[in-house]
Amino acid sequence: MAHDHEGQRVSRRRLFAGISSIGLGTLVAACSGSDTSAVTTSTGTTVTPQATTATTGDLAALFEGAGTCRLTATTTQGPYYFDADKVRGDIREDRQGVRLRVAIKLQDSETCEPLKNAVVEIWHCDAAGLYSGAESLSKSGGGNPPGRPTGAPPSGGPGGGDGGGEDGGSMDLKPTDDQRYLRGAQVTNAEGIVEFTTIWPGWYRGRTIHIHAMVHVSNERVLTTQLMFDEKLNSVVMARAPYSAHTGRDTFNDGDSIYQDGMLMKVSEDGDGYVGAIVFSADSDKDGR
Repeated sequence: MAHDHEGQRVSRRRLFAGISSIGLGTLVAACSGSDTSAVTTSTGTTVTPQATTATTGDLAALFEGAGTCRLTATTTQGPYYFDADKVRGDIREDRQGVRLRVAIKLQDSETCEPLKNAVVEIWHCDAAGLYSGAESLSKSGGGNPPGRPTGAPPSGGPGGGDGGGEDGGSMDLKPTDDQRYLRGAQVTNAEGIVEFTTIWPGWYRGRTIHIHAMVHVSNERVLTTQLMFDEKLNSVVMARAPYSAHTGRDTFNDGDSIYQDGMLMKVSEDGDGYVGAIVFSADSDKDGR
């Protein structure tokens, strides 16, 4: 995608706040590139349209077989989620790593129809295992509660299994620094698709390599899940710089507490990097189906 408003602080909450004054269709068109003029929300935020670089046809082969109309597994959001106020497609900023395009197709879990005009957020650690907004907490031994040994994995954080269960790590983080790399949100188009440009995530103790994702429909959180990668590809990427400087990886897919086969992205080479695709089936009306 072209990113005329990269770095602009536009929260997903303010996206929905602007709906009443300009209409969701117009707002989403501005975010997804189907319009050519900037619009201003009721909060005074100007959103410049983006152009789409990959068509649905380009991604069809990757989406084929990537998922079925079965409710996507919900997981803990982990300890490092917050609304990063970043509506953008390229979330790399200054982070170095292997380029990764992430394409997500969102559909309703009951009807299998595309869910358009939904907000999809993703966030993940960098090649060294650090999260923006929580760099000190996500360093080894950081953020430990009183009585926990120095150097031990933080409770509910990297090395702590991302909270370990649905209740653990479920509260939004108050950022401890002003970094926002590797975080962003996009609005699904008519086919229910969003696309991000990022880097292959790194790793930290106690967790396999993963990306967090959250879906909002009408300002309701309807899905929180995670994305994983085939271990053969993880091994190839981790052998390259800058990942190779971070040694001692201790947790792989088969030993991860959250991993499920349905979280695996379908990945192929894409120039000097990779492109991965996955289908999310979300319970948009939150009736459990």
